Amino acid sequence: MDYMESYQHWLENVTEEERAELTAIAGDDKELRERFTLPLAFGTAGMRGVLGMGTFRMNEYTVARATQGLADYIKDSGEEAARRGVVISYDTRRMSYEFAMTAARVLAANGVNAYLFENVHPVPILSFSIGYLKTFSGIMITASHNPKEYNGYKVYGEDGAQLSPEATARVVSFIEKRDYFGVPMAAVDTARETVMGKDNARIAPHITVVGRSVDEAYFERIAALSLSPEAVEKEGRDLKIVYTPLHGSGYKPVTEILSRMHIPYNVVPEQAAPDPDFPTVKMPNPEMPDALVLGIKLAEELGSDVVIGTDPDADRMGVAVRSDKGDFVLLTGNQTGVLLMDYILRRHTEKGTLPANAAVVKTIVTTSLAEKVAEYYGAACYDVLTGFKFIGEKIDLFHKTGAHTFLFGYEESYGYLAGTHAKDKDAVVSTMLFAEMVCYYKSIGVSLYARLQEIYKTLGYYAEQTISVYFKGLDGMATMAEKTRALRKVSITEIAGYKVVSTLDFLAGEKTDISGKKEKIDFPKSDVMKYFLEGGDWVAIRPSGTEPKLKLYVSASSKEGIEGAKRKAAALLDYMKGYVE
Repeated sequence: MDYMESYQHWLENVTEEERAELTAIAGDDKELRERFTLPLAFGTAGMRGVLGMGTFRMNEYTVARATQGLADYIKDSGEEAARRGVVISYDTRRMSYEFAMTAARVLAANGVNAYLFENVHPVPILSFSIGYLKTFSGIMITASHNPKEYNGYKVYGEDGAQLSPEATARVVSFIEKRDYFGVPMAAVDTARETVMGKDNARIAPHITVVGRSVDEAYFERIAALSLSPEAVEKEGRDLKIVYTPLHGSGYKPVTEILSRMHIPYNVVPEQAAPDPDFPTVKMPNPEMPDALVLGIKLAEELGSDVVIGTDPDADRMGVAVRSDKGDFVLLTGNQTGVLLMDYILRRHTEKGTLPANAAVVKTIVTTSLAEKVAEYYGAACYDVLTGFKFIGEKIDLFHKTGAHTFLFGYEESYGYLAGTHAKDKDAVVSTMLFAEMVCYYKSIGVSLYARLQEIYKTLGYYAEQTISVYFKGLDGMATMAEKTRALRKVSITEIAGYKVVSTLDFLAGEKTDISGKKEKIDFPKSDVMKYFLEGGDWVAIRPSGTEPKLKLYVSASSKEGIEGAKRKAAALLDYMKGYVE
């Protein structure tokens, strides 16, 4: 049906209150086209969109339809899959609880067991709980670090990672067979008081509320990853940390783990309480400089050592540390990841516990300095496509083959994971290890900032830059796709005066060197182009999987110090912007 037929179909099926929202836009053809021409795309990162009525919006009908498709996929996978069921979590965003309850009710009506968390819980605990409860799948209701107008729906596989492309395609095939209306739902009291504070409580056939017992198992697992308990014992009580959950789900688990470490902390009061409007920030994203402004202000007043922030679903962590001049500087995701990787490999080396087959994993758009750090300690370093599910796949592969022991994985967008308790980014364990790392370096008289400078001096000065180019309007996704198609038709031989020595096309699955020779690359197909320059620097371009935007990444090195690397990165970025804007 066309967009007007779809609009009319919704008018005839929604509630009176919902109909009022749709009636209000009856004469706005642009708005109607945007809301009803297309469905929200369901990809390997699930679906994400602005809240509201329509097929291109996040609402209980789009959630119910997606969940019915997931239920059909699970039932098609066998009775055992339905018995194992799905664990469901949600963050502090508007409608997150309601969407989670809708998902539980749809699953239950299909005879699929649902395990619903009793209150907001972050991505890492959801990922952990899949293995702990031995469920077949997981659902996380979140739009991560997007603006307040958004919410989203992520689906996880039985390995605890987000669904693979193959599994996603199967789920989508079932979703597309379903209408938005008439989806069966189990009868249950949906009031939040029904579930809050409960643990292992059956509230309806096929719906069980879970909580504290899962949390305790999670904390026990991540506590075992500690590498410097003596340093924490020596320095922890004198360490001063300012923490902000940015109004999100990290508040309880992060403060809990810091308390168990006996490390004092101060929570930014304006950002402590759950608030779906995120009133103190433009976006609740620790990648954005303004996200930690209030934290840094409080830290200056208190004389604190470090500021840590987590996003609404607590899978990303941003930090600020004091420089050699005593002022606070924001670390990039690449810098934080390098510091954590260096710390983990260093401590294992010092303790004599570094496995001979130690491995770290990063994404193809993460700094090349990570490879240098791994090489320095004798660990293998693997590249995977963007998306933490691909790091999760490597963890599973290492476990199955025994070829390597996974120690750390990260991506430049502020997502890190130590240990194998989860298969997605974990800002809780990252906070624990970051705080411990500060204690360790304090115990040997070194600041964290000084350690970063030591790494640069020893392994090379690297700087990275990233920008996003947005394509607005209903045709935004199509415009973005056309940009990437056009890029493949251009032979780029130099960037800002630096010679391109090879080009990797991950969609074609091939590498082309400077002479024109082609060879296959062992990666899943993905719409990414990466250009390697003389000296190992690179530029990469990829479209977002959920939004109409192209992301441009640069990693540059220099023998002229960090400022020289930054200038080079800026020049490369500025040159390549001409191809995508």
